[in-house]
Amino acid sequence: MESKRQQKFAGVLQEELAAIFQREGGAYLPNTLVTITRVRVSPDLAVAKVYLSFLSSNNTGLSIATVNSHSSEIRYKLGARIRHQARVVPTLTFFVDDTNTYVEHMDKLFDKISRERDENGELDENGERLERVLPTPDKTED
Repeated sequence: MESKRQQKFAGVLQEELAAIFQREGGAYLPNTLVTITRVRVSPDLAVAKVYLSFLSSNNTGLSIATVNSHSSEIRYKLGARIRHQARVVPTLTFFVDDTNTYVEHMDKLFDKISRERDENGELDENGERLERVLPTPDKTED
């Protein structure tokens, strides 16, 4: 669990990195919109894991490799922006945030389950699941 200090510093990093990518991201990845979805900072604030999401990019692996190859330049620009707010500029490591891919996968699974239920007639006209009631045997006293 991250401390308040880590969370606050991660928020500052996220804002400043977003500004860097917005202004100068075209130099690294032309025609690609980069979104910083999450930043995780080590307890000593020396290492930051930055999770990125790419729009209009066909090859996210190549995009993340390109960003990682420019990480020292991005770190220098970050240092110029946060020099009065932090003692140490953290080492940046970039990762692909695959949350959107996971959400799309889960949506497809839920749609598949829904279609199967519709085909099996398990839903009524309102889309509510029908309860199956099994008959109970009558108990008679002798």
